Amino acid sequence: MRKNISIIFNIIAVPLDYLMIFAAGLFAYSLRVSPWVTNLRPAIFETSLPFKSYLMLVIIFALATVLVLAFLGLYRIEFTRQKTADFIRIIIGLSFMVAFISIYAFFNQYVFESRFLVLAAWFMSIIFLMAERIGLNAFLRFLIGRFNLGVCRVLLIGADGFSQKIGNFYMRHPELGYRVVKRLCDPDLSEITAATKNPGVDEIILADPNFNRDEVVDIINFSEDNRINFRFVPNIFQILTVNAAVNSVDDVPLIELRRTALDTWGGIAKRIFDLIAASVGVIILSPVFLTVAFLIKWDSAGPVFVRLKRISQGRTFYMYKFRSMVKNADKMKEALLRYNERKDGPLFKMANDPRITRIGKMLRKTRIDELPQLLNVVFGDMSLVGPRPHEPGEVSQYQRHHKKVLAIKSGVTGMAQVAGSSDLPFEEEIKLDTFYVEHWSFWLDLVILSKTVLKVLAGDKSAA
Repeated sequence: MRKNISIIFNIIAVPLDYLMIFAAGLFAYSLRVSPWVTNLRPAIFETSLPFKSYLMLVIIFALATVLVLAFLGLYRIEFTRQKTADFIRIIIGLSFMVAFISIYAFFNQYVFESRFLVLAAWFMSIIFLMAERIGLNAFLRFLIGRFNLGVCRVLLIGADGFSQKIGNFYMRHPELGYRVVKRLCDPDLSEITAATKNPGVDEIILADPNFNRDEVVDIINFSEDNRINFRFVPNIFQILTVNAAVNSVDDVPLIELRRTALDTWGGIAKRIFDLIAASVGVIILSPVFLTVAFLIKWDSAGPVFVRLKRISQGRTFYMYKFRSMVKNADKMKEALLRYNERKDGPLFKMANDPRITRIGKMLRKTRIDELPQLLNVVFGDMSLVGPRPHEPGEVSQYQRHHKKVLAIKSGVTGMAQVAGSSDLPFEEEIKLDTFYVEHWSFWLDLVILSKTVLKVLAGDKSAA
């Protein structure tokens, strides 16, 4: 929950930072051409740099500065906002841009001749950015304190000074949005399980760096299975070796295990891309939707679309497909289970399934029956790329290592689909999807989408 607040903070902060830098540039210009400044020193730059040209420079400068600040980590998703660290990043980023402009101006003296503009824009940008961030922090603290917006309920484990220090810190700073709802000294897994249900927790913090190793593994597995965030106070060896995000609470280091890059800005970028691409796809393919709808209704009785219950990120949703089977086909599945050709996992596969209609065979062969899942992408139930969603009954048979694929949204296509889809053994499918979860990148999504399109055009049945 608290991570969501940090993401919201940064989503709001990015455009606000841009506006503040832009406003600082305009303020510096208006200050330079004001009578009480021009009386002291005439503004001779106005002929070589008219306001329209200056405005374009400010627009470019503000955008470039935001990119530099992003590179310096100002928009990194953090559990606590460190004002001092943010201030230093802002100073460094703006100073870098001023140095760059100064060097550019030195070699292109015709651009402008006012050092006052540069220094004033630099100084006012710092003032405006810090004022904006202080105000944004205060606003979010108000929402957290008044309405408990985004409050993270914490189960704190440990009996030493670290747990006491973390607990006291969160008590002194309720505006951070963490509430220690329960503290256990030396619990076993059954006590932890009970505590997460009553009163309910969003995050487990293990504050004892010397906790039994086997029990730590059990807690990590439990947290992953139940989608509970897990952080722990590391020992020296863990700090040096673990691949994780390290934050601190009152000088106490806390490590959050990295599950996927989609927990931070990657997830935001992926969602924006999904929404745009899927929306465009629905519009472009609307004639195909209408044609297929007519053929389905002409071929057999029943609805055009079917809503199939699936599991994604541990929750149930309805996945849309063009109907390719006879009406009420799901009720016939139990009688056909003895013909299931997949013996290595919970999934069902049957050649020459008698439930498939004539049009349905064509739709499945061309993968057109999958197109309505673009609507699921628009609605936010699915992503264009990700592990394929499975039925609740199939997911209930997952072994613990299978549940890794539930960490992110299911996809219309994925690594398993471009590698063989239903022809792959279930364990191989899980390995590919787990690799995707752990090594996601925007480039990997583009590669998978490209391979999917090529397979569909080539008539490959395993493309989606």
